[in-house]
Amino acid sequence: MFGYILRRLLQVIPVFFGATLLIYFLVFAMPGDPILGLFGDRTPAPEVVEQLRDQYHLNDPFLVQYWYYILGVFQGDFGTTFSGRAVSAVLAETLPVTGRLAVMSIAIEFTLAIIIGTISALRKGKIFDHTMLIVALVAIAIPIFVMAFLAQYFLAIQWGWFKPTVGSDNDWGGLWLPAIVLGFSLYAVSMRLMRSSVIDTLNQDWVRTAYSKGLSRNRVIPVHVLRNSLIPVITNSATNFGVLLVGATVTEGIFNVPGVGNVLYQAAIRGEGPTVVSFVTVFVILYVLVNLVIDLLYGLLDPRIRYA
Repeated sequence: MFGYILRRLLQVIPVFFGATLLIYFLVFAMPGDPILGLFGDRTPAPEVVEQLRDQYHLNDPFLVQYWYYILGVFQGDFGTTFSGRAVSAVLAETLPVTGRLAVMSIAIEFTLAIIIGTISALRKGKIFDHTMLIVALVAIAIPIFVMAFLAQYFLAIQWGWFKPTVGSDNDWGGLWLPAIVLGFSLYAVSMRLMRSSVIDTLNQDWVRTAYSKGLSRNRVIPVHVLRNSLIPVITNSATNFGVLLVGATVTEGIFNVPGVGNVLYQAAIRGEGPTVVSFVTVFVILYVLVNLVIDLLYGLLDPRIRYA
């Protein structure tokens, strides 16, 4: 197991350099001058422009800029935004908010998918199964911004169950409404995966063998069937978690969530290379670590993977 973990950790190195180099190149290749964009409609003095360009190494070749950035990352310095704030400070403010939102959304998605997907599989072809499949199709078809506005109007404004916007109240309790919207929008795919996986598992020979040995349904379903049906749902949820960490930009904008999505979008618009690349660097590391945990969890759920 130690060797497997070590190999997975070593895979982080090419992923880290490849992702940061690619993102840095894309930011570097963006048209326009980010320094002039910083001043908006105003025209700065030429000496001010040159000073800022030297300060942010924009006059240097691309590889030199990237080298300065990597050196800073290894020293714990992710650079500064064009407004003068340290990128690490911006991350420290926004990442916990987006992290809480992502955890709550995935918890809602995973719980709904496991419960409804399992019941639908056990009642395949019945009214409950058909109804849940229709609900899942509706959830997939509705755009996220439409779902967000509907939830905001009915759940917050009309019925008063939640606050319509988050703002500074971004603790666990204040993020329930956007988390419900994101969780419900993601649940449909996971529910269908869970339903298909349970149906496939129920048709396996070893499930029939378990019944033939006299094991009860209450023993076979949760211990044998569910355990071997979770892998597709866990994979999909882990992917969704990585995507949400990058920032649910539309949802954060509608609910005024001061998270990563808003900051990353504004940084891309202003052409702030250090901010964009630093955020992506942290996300690459987090995403690889999440996938490492999921790979290890596979071995716990299915011993055949561990032995292989």
